[in-house]
Amino acid sequence: MGDTGGAQPAARVLAKDERGNGEKRMIVRFMLDGIVRGGSYSIENGIISRGEVLRLEEVFLLPPCQPTKIVCVGLNYVKHAQELKMPLPEEPILFLKPPSAVLDPDGHIIYPPSSSQVDYEGELAVVIGKRCKNIQAEEAENYILGYTCFNDVTARDLQRKDGQWTRAKSFDTFAPFGPWIARIDPSDADIQTRVNGRVVQKSNTSDLIFDVPKLVQFISGVMTLEPGDVIATGTPPGVGPLQRGDAVEVEIEGIGVLRNFVV
Repeated sequence: MGDTGGAQPAARVLAKDERGNGEKRMIVRFMLDGIVRGGSYSIENGIISRGEVLRLEEVFLLPPCQPTKIVCVGLNYVKHAQELKMPLPEEPILFLKPPSAVLDPDGHIIYPPSSSQVDYEGELAVVIGKRCKNIQAEEAENYILGYTCFNDVTARDLQRKDGQWTRAKSFDTFAPFGPWIARIDPSDADIQTRVNGRVVQKSNTSDLIFDVPKLVQFISGVMTLEPGDVIATGTPPGVGPLQRGDAVEVEIEGIGVLRNFVV
């Protein structure tokens, strides 16, 4: 995963967790005393790292992996397409976010001065666990490390102005994800986005047009996916603007809550 500061590779942490006592554990990356570390987290026992037990409040959470690329999918919920009065796509619509856009859980989304409309887009993200190329949908689960919450922050006015999406999607801090990586059933998970506590998006991944295995097959047919790469699977209906001072949360059943603040 390319962690620095002696952090354990996330895949190794997961393998150890799966031999545990049945409690649900998530993969975390964090900073403690200026050193980046990896470990596992459970509600019951907190963070376990290098044989040490830590409370969540003791550490600074980092994005749970370090992607070489973030592959995003546009228009991938049936009701979102209906909301926009657009036909369902015949193939996944792909675009990229750069790793420089990654933001920590609880980090600050910076509102760029060149934009007057920055939108939230709550999404389920897939984290790749093993290098893969040209794999079939039925093999996909073997290459997936787990799942996390993602916010595809977008400068909507610049997206309309440019006619393509690179600038609007790529500002620093426009790819917050976390707070950890969990193993869930991605075919039937509730997803919700809140702004200042108000629910603005509410859906379920069963509404995805292209499910996770199909996405992994399609994307790996285009590009090699490396361990730690992230696939953001698309956003449900209800996308809307953020303002400076807002707190935005993406919550996914079985994972947890990604919380960020707009400045």
